[in-house]
Amino acid sequence: MTDDEKKPHRPSGPLRVTAGALAGAVAGFASLALAELVSAAVRPQAGPVVAVGGAAIDRTPATVKDWAVRNFGTDDKLVLQLGILAVLALFAFALGIAALRFRKAGAAGVLLFGVVGALAATGRPDSRGLSDALPSLVGAGAGAAVLLVLAGRLARREPGSAEDPANGGGFAPDSAEDPANGEGFAPDSAEDPADGGGFAPCSAEDLADGEGAGPGSGGDWDRRGFVIAATAAAVASAGAGALGRSLNGASGRDAVASRDRLVLPAPGSPADAVPRGAGLRIPGVSPFITPSGAFYRVDTALVAPKVDATTWRLRVHGKGVSRPVVLSFGDLLRRDLVERDITLTCVSNEVGGPYVGTARWTGARLADLLAECGVRPPSHGGPADQLVARSVDGMTIGSPVEDVMDGRDALLAVGMNGEPLPFDHGFPVRMVVPGLYGFVSACKWITDIELTTFDAYDPYWVRHGWARRAPVRTQSRIDTPKPFARPAAGPVMVAGVAWAQHRGIDKVEVRVDDGPWQEARLAAEDSRDTWRQWSFPWRATKGGHTLTVRATDRSGRVQTERRTRTVPDGASGWHSVVVTVE
Repeated sequence: MTDDEKKPHRPSGPLRVTAGALAGAVAGFASLALAELVSAAVRPQAGPVVAVGGAAIDRTPATVKDWAVRNFGTDDKLVLQLGILAVLALFAFALGIAALRFRKAGAAGVLLFGVVGALAATGRPDSRGLSDALPSLVGAGAGAAVLLVLAGRLARREPGSAEDPANGGGFAPDSAEDPANGEGFAPDSAEDPADGGGFAPCSAEDLADGEGAGPGSGGDWDRRGFVIAATAAAVASAGAGALGRSLNGASGRDAVASRDRLVLPAPGSPADAVPRGAGLRIPGVSPFITPSGAFYRVDTALVAPKVDATTWRLRVHGKGVSRPVVLSFGDLLRRDLVERDITLTCVSNEVGGPYVGTARWTGARLADLLAECGVRPPSHGGPADQLVARSVDGMTIGSPVEDVMDGRDALLAVGMNGEPLPFDHGFPVRMVVPGLYGFVSACKWITDIELTTFDAYDPYWVRHGWARRAPVRTQSRIDTPKPFARPAAGPVMVAGVAWAQHRGIDKVEVRVDDGPWQEARLAAEDSRDTWRQWSFPWRATKGGHTLTVRATDRSGRVQTERRTRTVPDGASGWHSVVVTVE
C-alpha cells in the first residue's frame, strides 16, 4: 500500500465551507418553517416574513413606495417578500460559514434575527402584543439549535483524539470523553501509527491544502453524520412548514364560509342600467365596468385579512358623536342599501397608469349612519372635520367629514359587481367615497370609525409624507393605440377613458404631434362619479407621430399640462403615446 493510500482522506477546504453555507441554509429554513407552524396558533400576520415585510413597508419613504408600485405594480408585495427571503438566505449562508469556527456566535446570529422579527411583529399597528413575537422567537430558537448541531458535525477533530472520524465513529471505552454521551470515538484503524487512534503526521501537501494537523485544523469532519443530520432537519422543517401553511389556510375557513353563505339583500335603491353607448366597442379600450378579478389592488397588507362576517363589528365614536354605536354585519345588511357605479383611483397612479377602475358597489350610506350618531359636518357646526377609519390590520385612513356628508354616495360597501366583496377588496365591509383618492377614503376591512380633527391626528399615509386632503385630479388616458404601436396608414381609431369623479367629464381633446387640439367623441355618461370613454377617428399618415390627450371637467377646469409625480396628492400631466405608422 502506498503512502497516499495509507493517508486518511481529508476533504478540501472549499467543500467544508460549502457544507457550512448549507448548514446555515438548513438552519434558516428550519427557523422559518417552525415560525410558520407557530404562527398558525397565533395568526398568519405574526409570521416573521410578513411581520418584517410590514415593518419595511411602514418605514419606507413615500417616494420609494411610489417607485415600487410604478415598477412592480400589484406584484410589489411578492417582490418585497422574495427580497426578504433572499436577504435571509445570504445571511444564513454567512452565519453557517462563520459557525465553522465560532459555533456559538453563529447560533447567536440566528437568535438575533429572531429578535428582529419579534420586534417587527410587536411594533406593527395591529400588534396583539407579546403573542405576536412567539413565531419569530420560537423559530429562531429552533434554527439556532439546528445550526449548533450541524456545525458540530463540521468541527475538525484534533490529531490523536478519541473523536477521530476516520475510525468510523466508534466510541472509545477509555476515552476521557464519556462514551455514554456520544462524544468519544474508538480507534479501529489498523493503520494508526500511534495505535491510539491519532492521525499520521501530516505531509507538506496536507499543509499546503490547509488541512494539516494543528490546533483547530488538524482533523477530518463527520461527513456522513452531517449529511444525515442536515437531511433529517430539512425533512422535518419541510413537514413543519407544510403543516403550518395548511393550518394557516384553515384559520380563514370560517371567513370563507361566511362569505360563501352570504346572499346580499336586494338594494332599496338599485343602480340604473349602464346607459346605452357608455361602453364603446372598440378593441383595446378598457371595459366600462371592471371585472372584480381585474380590479386594481394597492395596499400595504402582505396577507389579505380574512375576516369572519359573523364576528365582524364596526364601532362609531369620537368627537361630536352623541350616540356611539357598535354594528354587526347583520345590522348593516338590515339598513337601506344602495347600489351605485363608482370609479375609484389610486393616488399612486401615474399619468396614463392602470390603477383606476369602475365597479358596481352595494352598501349603506355612510352619511346616514353618521347623522344617526349625532355627527354634523363642519359646515353645520360639527366639531370634527376628519373621519379616521381603521382596518383590522391597523391601517388608518383619514377622510374629510365635509366630503363624506355633502350628499355624494359615500358607502360602507358590502358588495362589488353584484357579489359579496372579494377578500382582496375588503370583505366583509369597506369604505367607498367617490371623488377622493383611495388613500383618503377607501379603507378596506374596516372595523372602526373615529371622528376627530386634522390637527389632532395624522393617519398612516399623512405620517408617510402624503397629503391630508386629496380630491381626484382630472385625468385622461389613451388606451389604443398602445405605445410604440405600428398601425397601417389610413383610418386609425384613437380611444380611451377620462375621469374626474364627482365633477364629471365635459370634453376630451386629442392632438397629433404639435397640431391643433381636436375634440374627441364622448361616449354616453353613466354619472359624474364614473369615468367616461371617448374616441377620435384619425387619418394616420406614414411616419412617427405623438398622440396626446387632455380632458375638461364639468367645473370648466382643463387638465393641466404640468407634469407632477404622485406624491403627495396625485400625478398630473397629459398622457401621450408615440406610434409609427407604416
